[in-house]
Amino acid sequence: MRYSLVRLIRAGAWVAGGWTLALPSAMAADTINAEAIARGKTVSATCVACHQANGAGMNLPQGESWPRLAGLNRDYMIAQLKAFKDGTRKNASMVAFASMLNDEQIADVASYYASLPVPEITPVAADAALLKRGEQLALQGDWERYIVSCKSCHGPGNQGNGADFPVLAGQQPAYIVQQIQAWKNGTRINDPQGLMASIAKRLDDNDTQAVAAWLAQQPVQEQK
Repeated sequence: MRYSLVRLIRAGAWVAGGWTLALPSAMAADTINAEAIARGKTVSATCVACHQANGAGMNLPQGESWPRLAGLNRDYMIAQLKAFKDGTRKNASMVAFASMLNDEQIADVASYYASLPVPEITPVAADAALLKRGEQLALQGDWERYIVSCKSCHGPGNQGNGADFPVLAGQQPAYIVQQIQAWKNGTRINDPQGLMASIAKRLDDNDTQAVAAWLAQQPVQEQK
């Protein structure tokens, strides 16, 4: 059952109030090893054209953009690849690639990208007012419009929170915009309890551009 608005707000307040558990590591030591990373590097040859050799992704405001994968949570990437493969997440390019991978290859390529250092990305040009609005949405939300802050689910500094809530800091801004739009129009539906869909529908175009621009400029902490 999806959260009611009241439960959604309370959930956000609890997270913001410090009730969350400590953030998990990007990689679980008992599930990642050098052999898996090496195999994953081989599998990643099919990913380079869109996500680049260093896993930085590409920011293409006028076309499809691809996310930074380097340093993302391993289990989050596994879940997303499986969602593309089983059709619960839609993307013509990714469905084709994910369908070629078996479960071991999915785990291996996720292990590889999780092991990579986080590259710097080129932020989009944005004026001070837009960035200020983005910071407000990311860190405080907009309670008058029932918009919960990004950090309520994605953790302090928007550095990610387990396999369900990926790091947003330092992500390609056009990709963030595309995903918010996908949740808003219902073409992406694999968010936990419909949380992102609920929030995305309350963001107008200016809010979407603002929060994406601000998040892209934030530093990413090295995961231990």
